[in-house]
Amino acid sequence: MVTKQLNDSPDEADLTRADSLAREIFSDVANKWALLIIESLGEGTMRFSELRDKVEGISHKMLTQNLRMLERNGLVDRNVHPTVPPRVEYTLTEPGQALRATVDGMCDWTHRYFGHIEASRHRFDT
Repeated sequence: MVTKQLNDSPDEADLTRADSLAREIFSDVANKWALLIIESLGEGTMRFSELRDKVEGISHKMLTQNLRMLERNGLVDRNVHPTVPPRVEYTLTEPGQALRATVDGMCDWTHRYFGHIEASRHRFDT
């Protein structure tokens, strides 16, 4: 295996790693299920079944995969209560809450330009 040596300063190497991480995280969270889960958990802590009911149309498998990905990226905390059966709750972390604010901004943008987007699509499609 050949490794590439960086002749850059540590600051430049850190920026390169940050850019790479950003692309990886954007790829992870830029799917409809992740965004809907983040939006739902912004309302408060929820159990798996509550989330599945809240995020309309999501399968058990997709919810599990997305929760694991969000937890891996530090956006969701998973808390297992030692009861029988175990009770598991999910909560947005501080970075998850910050991302939710960004998602809310995207939703606000959509509402603001809804008429423009609809008109443009109508012109394009006819």
